[in-house]
Amino acid sequence: MTDRTMELRSGMNQFEGVRLEKKLVLGMQHVLAMFGATVLVPILTGLNPAVALLAAGCGTLLFHYVTEGKVPVFLGSSFAFIPVIQLVDKAYGGLAYAQGGIVVAGALYVLLSAFVKVFGVEKIKSYLPPIVTGPMIMVIGLNLSPVAIRMAANHWPIAITVVLTVIGVSIFAKGFFKLLPILAGVTVGYVLSLGIGLVDMTAIQQADFLALPAITLPKFSLGAIAVVAPIVAVVFMEHIGDITTNGAVVGKDFFKDPGLHRTLLGDGLATMFAGFIGGPANTTYGENTGVLAVTKVYDPSILRIAACIAIGLSFIGKFGAMLQTIPVAVMGGISLILFGMITSVGMRTVAEGNIDFTSNRNLIIASLILVVGIGASVVTDIPVGIKITEDIQLTGLSLAAVIGIIANRILPKDK
Repeated sequence: MTDRTMELRSGMNQFEGVRLEKKLVLGMQHVLAMFGATVLVPILTGLNPAVALLAAGCGTLLFHYVTEGKVPVFLGSSFAFIPVIQLVDKAYGGLAYAQGGIVVAGALYVLLSAFVKVFGVEKIKSYLPPIVTGPMIMVIGLNLSPVAIRMAANHWPIAITVVLTVIGVSIFAKGFFKLLPILAGVTVGYVLSLGIGLVDMTAIQQADFLALPAITLPKFSLGAIAVVAPIVAVVFMEHIGDITTNGAVVGKDFFKDPGLHRTLLGDGLATMFAGFIGGPANTTYGENTGVLAVTKVYDPSILRIAACIAIGLSFIGKFGAMLQTIPVAVMGGISLILFGMITSVGMRTVAEGNIDFTSNRNLIIASLILVVGIGASVVTDIPVGIKITEDIQLTGLSLAAVIGIIANRILPKDK
C-alpha cells in the first residue's frame, strides 16, 4: 500500500463515527471558505444574498442526492454569469428575466449530462477545446473590468485597503486562512467603512431577526435566454476542471463513479432550482476543494452539513440585511482583483492547453472571440449586442461563444 493510499484512507476514515459537534465545526470551515464568493455574486448583480445562500445550500444537497453522496463538493454562486445577469437586468428591465435565462442554462446542463452519458465526455469536449474556452473566459473578466473601476471609484482609499488585504491574505497567510482572502477583504473594508460612517445601519435595525428569504419567480424571454444560455459553454469546462481537481485531491475518479453525467446533472438541477427562486447560477466550488486539501478530511457528509448551515443563515433576516449594507467601494476593491483573476484563469486555460499560437488557425479563433466578445459589448450604438430578430439579441460574449465554437469546427487543423 502506497503512502498516498494510506493518507487517503486516513482522511476518509479519520472522522467516521465522529460526534456531531465536531462535524459541525468542520462544516463551518467549508461555509467560511465559500461564503465570500457566494454572496459576492448577488451583491454585484442585484440579486438577494440570502436567496443565494438558500440556493447554494439546497443546490448542494440536490447535487449530493443525484451523485449518491459520493462527491465532496459545495455548490456556490458562479462568477461566469455576472456580466450577462447585469446586462439582462439593464436591457430587459428586471432580474426576473435573468432568472429565466439561468433556468434554461441549467436545463442545458441537464441536456449535456444526457449527451455525456450517450456519447462520452471526449466527444463533447471536442466542441469546447481550450482555444475556445480560454479566450471566452478572458472576455468575461475584461468585460467586467469597467464595472470594478466604477465601483472602486466611490471611495478609492477603502477600495485600495481591501485590495491590499486580499493580496496579503492570498500570499502571506498560512493554512486554512489562506483560503479566505475575499472574506478577509470584505471584513476589513466593512469595519473601516463603519469607522468613517459609510455604512447605513437602518436596514439592519429594521430587519427582523428571522425572516423568509425574498424568493422571486423567473420570467422568460427568448432574447434574455439567448444572452445567458451560451455561458454554459464556459461553465461546462469549468465543471470538468473542478471535478478533476476534486477527484485528484480525494484520490478517486469521479468521472467513473458516480460518473460525469451525474455530476453535470446535479449541477444543472441545482442551477435550475436557483433560477426558479431568484438565486445566481450554481457551480462547483474550488474554494471548498482547497479546504479538503488542507484538512485532508474528505467525508461528503461534512459538505452536506455546510449546506444546511448555509440554508440556516439564509433565514436570519438581520444577517441578510447586513450583507446588503456592504459599501460599493468595498465590493469595488474585491472586484478589482476578482475580475482580473477571471481573465487570468482564461490565460491559464490557454497555457495549460498547450495552444500553438504559431498556427494561423488558433490565432484566428482567439482573435475572433476576443474582438467580437469585447468589441460588441462596448459599442455604444449597440446597447445589447447584435440583433438577430426583433426579440432575440446576442451579447458580445454570447456571439463570441457561437463564433468560436463554429470556427473551431470548420477551420481545418494544421497538418
